Amino acid sequence: MSPLAFRVLGPLQVHGPDGPLRLPPGRQEVILAALLLETNRVVSTNHLVDLIWEDNPPETARTQVQICVSRLRKLLAGADGEVSITTRPPGYVLHTDAANVDAALFTSLVLRARRLRDQGELGQAVELLRNAVTLWQGDCLSGLDSGPLANKARQLNEERLNAVELRIQLELELGRYDGLVGELQRLTHEHPLREKLRGQLIQALYWSGRQAEALEAFRTARRFLAEELGLEPSRELRELEAAILAGRLPAPAGAVPVRTPGEKAPHEEPARPAGVKAEEETDAAAPTATPSAESVRQDAVPHQLPAAVADFVTDAGRIAALEEALTGRPGRTTVGLAAITGKPGTGKSTLAVHVAHMLSETGFPDGQLYCDLRGTTGTPATPEEVLGRFLRALGIPGQLIPESLDERAEMYRTRLASRRVLVVLDDAAGEGQVLPLLPGSRGCAVLVTGRARLTALPGAHRVELDVLAEEQALELLSRIVGRERVAGEAAAAEALVRTVGRLPLALRIVAARLAARPHWTLASMVQRLANERHRLDELTHGEMTMRASLSLTYEGLAPEDRRLLRLLSMAQAPTLPSWLAGALLDDRRPFPSDLMEPLVDVQMLDVAGVERTGGFRYRFHEIIRVYAREQLAAEHTPETRQEALARMAGGWMHLAQQAHRTVYGGDFTVLHGDAPRWEPPASYSDEVLADPLAWLDAEQASLCGMVEHTADAGLHDLSWDLATSLVTLFEVRGHYDLWEQTHLSALAAVRKAGNLRGTAAIRASLGSLYMSRNQFDTARQALNSALDVFQALDEPMGEALCRRDMALIARTSGDDTSALELYRRSLADFDRAGDVVGRAIVLTQSAHIRMRQGEIEAAQSQLDEALDIYEGVGYTGGRARTLRRVGQLLLEQGRSDLAVLTFTEVLELCRDSGDVIGEGHLLRDLGHAFAVMGRPDRARDFYDRAVTAREGVMDFGGGALARLDLARLLDAEPGRSRELLVPAVEVFRERRMGRELAEAERLLATGS
Repeated sequence: MSPLAFRVLGPLQVHGPDGPLRLPPGRQEVILAALLLETNRVVSTNHLVDLIWEDNPPETARTQVQICVSRLRKLLAGADGEVSITTRPPGYVLHTDAANVDAALFTSLVLRARRLRDQGELGQAVELLRNAVTLWQGDCLSGLDSGPLANKARQLNEERLNAVELRIQLELELGRYDGLVGELQRLTHEHPLREKLRGQLIQALYWSGRQAEALEAFRTARRFLAEELGLEPSRELRELEAAILAGRLPAPAGAVPVRTPGEKAPHEEPARPAGVKAEEETDAAAPTATPSAESVRQDAVPHQLPAAVADFVTDAGRIAALEEALTGRPGRTTVGLAAITGKPGTGKSTLAVHVAHMLSETGFPDGQLYCDLRGTTGTPATPEEVLGRFLRALGIPGQLIPESLDERAEMYRTRLASRRVLVVLDDAAGEGQVLPLLPGSRGCAVLVTGRARLTALPGAHRVELDVLAEEQALELLSRIVGRERVAGEAAAAEALVRTVGRLPLALRIVAARLAARPHWTLASMVQRLANERHRLDELTHGEMTMRASLSLTYEGLAPEDRRLLRLLSMAQAPTLPSWLAGALLDDRRPFPSDLMEPLVDVQMLDVAGVERTGGFRYRFHEIIRVYAREQLAAEHTPETRQEALARMAGGWMHLAQQAHRTVYGGDFTVLHGDAPRWEPPASYSDEVLADPLAWLDAEQASLCGMVEHTADAGLHDLSWDLATSLVTLFEVRGHYDLWEQTHLSALAAVRKAGNLRGTAAIRASLGSLYMSRNQFDTARQALNSALDVFQALDEPMGEALCRRDMALIARTSGDDTSALELYRRSLADFDRAGDVVGRAIVLTQSAHIRMRQGEIEAAQSQLDEALDIYEGVGYTGGRARTLRRVGQLLLEQGRSDLAVLTFTEVLELCRDSGDVIGEGHLLRDLGHAFAVMGRPDRARDFYDRAVTAREGVMDFGGGALARLDLARLLDAEPGRSRELLVPAVEVFRERRMGRELAEAERLLATGS
């Protein structure tokens, strides 16, 4: 078996022979990280306590550390016997080969490299340092929440940078200047205060023959240090500058001889005479491309910009950044280049023309060239065509313009060499269309717009336009329709900009329509746009049309990309995971995000964020979604749409089923339908379901929406199956409203379809919900109705679930005899269905009755069997519930201290898993324990917290019970007792909890 590999140089990770091991988040991560940072050395328990709780550890801190270490031992022992954690006073030691821990391996490699450096073996030292740095995957222990550990992590992060600086210094000594410049530019940007890196950048630039850039690097450092810290550069940096200016910077020791700036190479041509510009030399050297002076109008100054829009609205900072990119600072050596990109209708062309007009006279007095490149049409302009137009505008007669692209580009660059001209290239299809149109001289600038992101344009300043901020959208509306009109209907104005998604073109269209019809109210326009089916019809005015703008991009997509856009519009989730693309197209590729990216490139989809797995989430702008749904209805039959929807829902169903399996250790205590699943890539499933409850939490809106979507679409089998699978989340998090909402939607669908099994499954699950709310009469009705159907269908799992919940209702109502009989029959049903977790739940619940009846040994035996089952399948939630019963049993036996310790452990388990319902139970149990121990102050504290926890998740029945517990301790405080009991009495009366109601009324009467 291959050994475990531990990674702390980045996020904490453990990799075994079968892949990554899942580490429970929180305390166990902190303890493991501390042990790994001191591999094969003792870490004291006190130190571990300080790492977890810092200045405020609980009384049970050392015990909880022991529990965490025990769990880590089990985790590591199950993966690899070569790793162990042993107890050695005053703490613990993690034993493993140091080569298995990346931090220890990093330190070892750096030490070896330093020895090789001292021995003169620079090349080997460089390789070792390079290998050492590649071990890092981010900042040390990133994502771990522990202040003291963060200090150790910062120390290791510093050692990493020291290793990088040492490796670069050695490479400089080896004469590898050119290859270091790009890396050093990145490093100085990331670590601007490290002057050693800045000095290395200056040296690399100088010895690469780039003396001017080396001096500019020094000046950049000086400006930054002065502005940020009010300091001058270090003596070392100042000496570097002086040496460069004096031409006396010595080459690093051991460097390969390199020609220094200013030296002539053998056979080099003499320098050009003083006063002759490089551009003039270029003109003189290109007689074949430049026509004679007699044939050319030298004074041609083109002014080709379209008219600017008077009511233009944008961010002033964006304008300033574009101005700086295009006009540049003194000493700029390249053409100014800026690219404005964005989805259809965001105002790319409007912004470009506005900026071009603003700069035309002061920044570019020699002219402005403009061309619509038609990138979103079926016939984009060719570079040859554009160059021909530009050359004619620059005074070149048509008969003198050469035929080939290269010759036209040479003539174009020559013509612009001594001029300050701004070139605006609107609606570019891609970089290939733009690159031949770039001038060669630094006096010119190019402003490009396009729906593609144009990331391959070298050195371009990029501006990506999105929708307007709400204030800007309201300002644009006010400028077009009038400020008084907008102020008079402020709420309708806000609704209007929201309805069009603050998209500039859409807002401009509705504003123009309102301006043309002064008798229309803004509210009437909102109403006209409310119907999604006709929204794009309303977004038309004169030659402005939102549909036409979107159609240009849509028609330019490949057929498969258009199909995906249409099908994606069916998804009703707020954001879209990448696997949806594979499901909708029935494409099984391992990286389905590749299907989404062409839509992102042309900005018909936005990247909404990054998932825990590292994959991307996507989203539609609402108007683009409306357009895509139009195309969906036009291009796809209802059957095709239904098949795609079934695959999409099948993907969600597969993942939800996997989540349930991971939580419960298998397909236990749940019924499933026969609807086909669609399986997303295994890598996605594995990473997402490493923490299934976190995934269910994150996807809650999408999953609940899919239940309703499938119900509305008649996919009833998927709807009820997904709804009941989500109880895994609803029950733990206390999402009772979502539980009811999804189930009622699914119930309507299965009833309409005559699906008896699905109807019974939903009714049984609703019975559990009503029981959780202490609505016992309603719960009995739902469970009896479901049980009748399950018996008729001979469905043992369904019968078992119904009888289990009916037994719990009987037990809660005090009818132990009926409860035990129902539990006996439920146990037989679970055994018949082969459901061991269901058996363990029944054993745990019925053990409570055994305890009440004084059958302590029988209760203990049942709890032991249940714990063995939970340990076997890995169901942590079940283990926590059974341990709670163990704590109650210990309390019955008078072993209060041990009961408190058990309850505390289970409370931590509930908090770690986010089980808010379990947390409320455990707080009340701890109140009971301290009350029995004669410690009323502690008991009051826990009862008070139990009330807050239960009522915080709208569990007013549980909250009322905790109020009653607390009131029993307040004989001397009748006012506080009454304050607690009055709401509790109302709950007990509403839910017909007779025994509790009688006691609460008695206490109220006594207190008054």
